Amino acid sequence: MSDIRTETVGGTLVVTIDRPRARNAVNAEVALGIAAAVDRLESDSGLRVGVLTGADGTFCAGMDLKAAARGEQVTVPGKGFAGLVEAPTTKPLIAAVEGHALGGGFELALACDLVVAAEGARFALPEVRRGLIAGGGGVVRLPRRVPHHLAMELLLTGRTVTAGRARELGVVNHVTPDGGALPAALELAEEIAANAPLALAAVKRTVRLADGAPEPEVFAAQAAEVGALLRSADFAEGVRAFTEKRAPQWSGR
Repeated sequence: MSDIRTETVGGTLVVTIDRPRARNAVNAEVALGIAAAVDRLESDSGLRVGVLTGADGTFCAGMDLKAAARGEQVTVPGKGFAGLVEAPTTKPLIAAVEGHALGGGFELALACDLVVAAEGARFALPEVRRGLIAGGGGVVRLPRRVPHHLAMELLLTGRTVTAGRARELGVVNHVTPDGGALPAALELAEEIAANAPLALAAVKRTVRLADGAPEPEVFAAQAAEVGALLRSADFAEGVRAFTEKRAPQWSGR
């Protein structure tokens, strides 16, 4: 039985880490499975959004230390830890978090574009307590998501925070009752998937570039993105659909 399950819900690919006995920790099979799912999401024009979640009420406990000690590779070339944290994805990704998102699990959530968490979810980057740093994107992304001093508090203490506190910090978009993270994430995915795929990809590229690049460079790149979108069949369809008061039929061209 695979440690990764995938299923499609409309235009959404749901990717589930399915190692509940190991608290969905990342071993080699999980890393390769997530990498394959990301490739499928990116290559299939019928898929618009990805949702990452964990089985049996736990998101992910991070790297499987026992697997790593056996020499298993939990990184994938070009995609980084768990086959995702360094992957240059173009389609929106949503993390649906129940239970623990610890260490690499928190980093997987940070690698997604949106995070939906159940009330009982808990987030932490405890690597400093083991003599490490959060090298799967935690020390890079968390200070870009929250104010510097708050990020440093979590990174330097390894402290665990609740879903509610993560929402206050701006790391979590929506908090749901326990058991409701995936359904809420699918609702959000459906809303996103109704929009033009070329525009969604352009948003991701521009936001990624804007993270630290000089403003003139960002505005020049944004102008190129807008120009390409104005010439696209999807923009013409969006205008027609608005005029005709109907839902657009996107072609991705």
